[in-house]
Order: sequence, then structure tokens, then C-alpha cells
Amino acid sequence: MSRIRPYRPTDRAALYEICVKTADAGADATGVLSDDSLWGDLFAVPYAERHPDLAWVVESDDERTIGYIVATDDTDAFYTWFREEWWPTLEGRHPRPVEVATREDRMIDYGYSRAAGIEPNVGDHPAHLHIDLLPEPQGQGLGRQLIETLFAELTRRGVRGLHLGIDPNNAGAAAFYERLGMTRLPAEPGGQIYGVRFDG
Repeated sequence: MSRIRPYRPTDRAALYEICVKTADAGADATGVLSDDSLWGDLFAVPYAERHPDLAWVVESDDERTIGYIVATDDTDAFYTWFREEWWPTLEGRHPRPVEVATREDRMIDYGYSRAAGIEPNVGDHPAHLHIDLLPEPQGQGLGRQLIETLFAELTRRGVRGLHLGIDPNNAGAAAFYERLGMTRLPAEPGGQIYGVRFDG
């Protein structure tokens, strides 16, 4: 039986692997970009580096890491750290595109554009998360357990609320978050954002 446990630094490579294998609206995105690590560089590993105390993984019976949730309790502070400390270490591998023409260009530009104040929903929803599970543990309630573990910790810390963005093509994710009581928040055209409040 798979179990949930706190993130360890030894899980870092697994975060990269799981992130790319679930990045295409929940399907495997291996080879979609010229560098598979870009997915994890943006959406998984920096969270575990900055907030290991807000990261948990799903571990299989044979001790493989097969899912994770990572988060920040303060999006503006996280993006300031991301811009000043995390992303500069990756600029050599992901140079800023001169023209933003492809999906990969847009993702790299996303990395360069992170900054405090960029997310309009942080006033009432300052936290945000990323969660991914390989197909193997899906359907066992582990995604819900990961979310509930994070929500309990954020509530304990007195965080007002949380937002998250999803791929609009991922109908399963939208249904999952709605079952958890999350509601749609304002989003840019083509985007889809959900939120939940912890303070009533």
C-alpha cells in the first residue's frame, strides 16, 4: 500500500521525473521540450528547495517516489526568491528567448517573469501548490490525502487561502478540485485558476 511521507532531499530526482511524466495535461510530456528538466525547474523542484516543510511525497511499497505535492504559503515572497536566487542559477541552461513563439519559449519566459505582484489572487489566496501523481497511485485517494495534509498545515499557520492554476485541457483536474470545494477565480484568457479560503 502506498503511503504519504514528508519530502526528503533524496526525492529531488523523482520530482523532476514525475513532473515531466504528468506535464501534458496529466499525460507524459517527455520529449515535448528540448530540455525535459524545464518542467521540474519551474513547477516542482524550486518549491521543495524553498519550502521542504510544505512538500510531501507518495511512496510505493518498494519505496519508489510516485507522486508529490509542493507549495508555498506566500506566493509573492516565493516569486521574489525564485527571481533573485533560483532562476539565475538556470539562466545558462534556459536563456531568455528573443521572440516568444513556441510553448517552450512561453515557459522559459514564465521563468523570467516571476515577480512579487504578478499574481492577482494573492490577497485572499496567498498560498499556491503543485501536485502530480504518476498513473500507478491514481484513484486510491492519495491526491486528496496530499491536499488535505497541505491544507491542514496551511490552516495551522494561519494562511488565509490558496490558489492554483491548471491546464484548461485537464478536465479531470478541474473536477478533482471542485470536489474538494475549490471555486474558480479570475484568470487571464486561456488560463484556469481555482481557489479555497481557510479563514471562512
